[in-house]
Amino acid sequence: MNHCRDDIAEAYVERMNALWTPSPERALGTNIAAFARNVGLDPLDAGALHAWSVAEPDAFWRVLWSDCEIVGEPGATTLVRDQNLAAARFFPDATLNVAENLLARLPEHRPALIAYTEAGRTAELSANELRSAVAACAALLRDARVSVGDRVAVVLPNGPEAIIAMLAAASIGAVFASASPDFGVAAVLDRFGQIEPAVLIGCAEYTYAGKHIDCRAKLAEIAAGLPTTRLQVIVGAAEQRLDGFLDWTSALGEHPDAKLTFTRLPFDHPWYVLFSSGTTGKPKCIVHRAGGVLLMHAKEQRLGCDVRVGDVVTYYTTTGWMMWNWLASMLATGATVVVYDGSPMHPTQHHLFEIAAAEGITLLGVSARFIDSIASNDLDVAGMHDLGALRTICSTGSPLSPRGFEYVYGRIKSDVHLASISGGTDLCGCFVGGVPTMPVFSGEIQAPALGMAVQFFDEQGRPITAPDVPGELVCTQPFPSQPLGLWGDEPFGAEGPKYLATYYERFPGVWAHGDFASWTVHGGVVIHGRSDATLNPGGVRIGTADIYRVVEAMPEVVESIAFGEQVDNDVRIVLAVRLAEGVTLDDATTASIKARIRTALSPRHVPALIVAVDDLPRTFSGKLVELAVADAVNGRVVRNRDSIANPGALDAIVAAVRR
Repeated sequence: MNHCRDDIAEAYVERMNALWTPSPERALGTNIAAFARNVGLDPLDAGALHAWSVAEPDAFWRVLWSDCEIVGEPGATTLVRDQNLAAARFFPDATLNVAENLLARLPEHRPALIAYTEAGRTAELSANELRSAVAACAALLRDARVSVGDRVAVVLPNGPEAIIAMLAAASIGAVFASASPDFGVAAVLDRFGQIEPAVLIGCAEYTYAGKHIDCRAKLAEIAAGLPTTRLQVIVGAAEQRLDGFLDWTSALGEHPDAKLTFTRLPFDHPWYVLFSSGTTGKPKCIVHRAGGVLLMHAKEQRLGCDVRVGDVVTYYTTTGWMMWNWLASMLATGATVVVYDGSPMHPTQHHLFEIAAAEGITLLGVSARFIDSIASNDLDVAGMHDLGALRTICSTGSPLSPRGFEYVYGRIKSDVHLASISGGTDLCGCFVGGVPTMPVFSGEIQAPALGMAVQFFDEQGRPITAPDVPGELVCTQPFPSQPLGLWGDEPFGAEGPKYLATYYERFPGVWAHGDFASWTVHGGVVIHGRSDATLNPGGVRIGTADIYRVVEAMPEVVESIAFGEQVDNDVRIVLAVRLAEGVTLDDATTASIKARIRTALSPRHVPALIVAVDDLPRTFSGKLVELAVADAVNGRVVRNRDSIANPGALDAIVAAVRR
């Protein structure tokens, strides 16, 4: 990619009330500016570039292939359209291998991969060491007769072994799926049991918040429930071996001279199976195409996040969240990737920032919940750590509150680009996100992502153009990382009934993502919550995230969850709160919360009931389970409780509401 012109920021115009405006000194946005210039557009006019990317998708995606130096043959055709958007195909004649792309531009004069745990730095792999490990793992898979299309499933922490296993599987055309080791046996089998893996790789133990958790009994039970596996490998110390499992280190050590080879496959060949949370039924197995995910991640990382050769990047994630897949793709940028396993707040609340300072991290990715949590404690990160190298902070997983935005700029770094991004497992990418050549405004995602024809529809399917009017987030044109299909759907693919019902039933011919969102006066985006979790008191739709933004800005409240309870043929809003230490939910606190919501939002948003609990139920990836709470409180069956990391918190809310 052509990184050019240090003076591109000279023409930036200061925006009133912006928390951050790009400055010449930081020279952010060199990648996206070079891309815009390459297609004949003003490098500082992000709106014009987005409009062109949507109006000319054939040209946009082809230039992106070239600009991101995708290794492979693109073929002559960029996009084959279809009346059924799900059936549209990108680069139908292309051939590539994603592992070849991720290993093509590794840094040669600094580590390619660095690993941390709560105990500190645990591993460092050079480019040659990473390539050799992948070659050895691929040889191990081939010895087990693993071939194109077979599934390789791992239950591993976010460490080098997960990255190596994924790259080895992809190098031979096998399909990769991962789960975090904190998943329960039933949750893992609900996922992997559907895809019938040929290989299972698991860990002997992991550490979280200072506690060592032995996984061997759980791993043996998982293996017993997956009769299709013909290779089982355990990662751990030599004394932690498990009957029927090969030892990871020994098994790879048997292939010291393995040659690294890559099987080039069609653009639409499956790379990953990702899983929905499973809190509303058995998890959906979402099959993702290799070329589509690779191209989407290249666009988001290089253009939206300004990642450059020589950068050092990390994202706090587990292998059970799609941000792990996103982080793994960072290898293709030429950046050093730092993986971290453990609690982000152990042994200190600012452990991630200690790592960022030690490694000179340029992009730090976290969840919105993490930012809001440290904001609640008013941790002075800027005063404790040298974050001079840090250019970008990414936030996702849930809407970031205005307090979170203001905390980042006030207490972490005043000249960082805060890229709030939003998309999902369904596309393994983003619909809306950061633009490093645009200002950042409190509480707003900056813009729709390039190439994504994002609109917000009212209930009649009409586009909403006015600011501050929520609607359903939709995408009216195809994009490369639309799922190839849902595993087990019959027929599989774009005609699959489950696939069409999931994404195209709400508005025929248009992808409906399930988010409730609105435009801002700046052309940015506010996500109001999941549309299937919106509240409907008196028939008026209310986004749960709007309530969270107000309530969680209060020092008395750490976090909250809102849901609807059916009462007398209507819905009343119930709010469960986790309060700050020393705060009790007395009449004064309740009145204060209600008054704040009424003033900031409207009387319709005010909860009819507020209850205090010690914890809030969430998935293993940390997302609140609003629908599961609503089902439990309303006496409906809570489907797949095993996908809830802390089901006792769900029971506590039900008890508090019925008290």
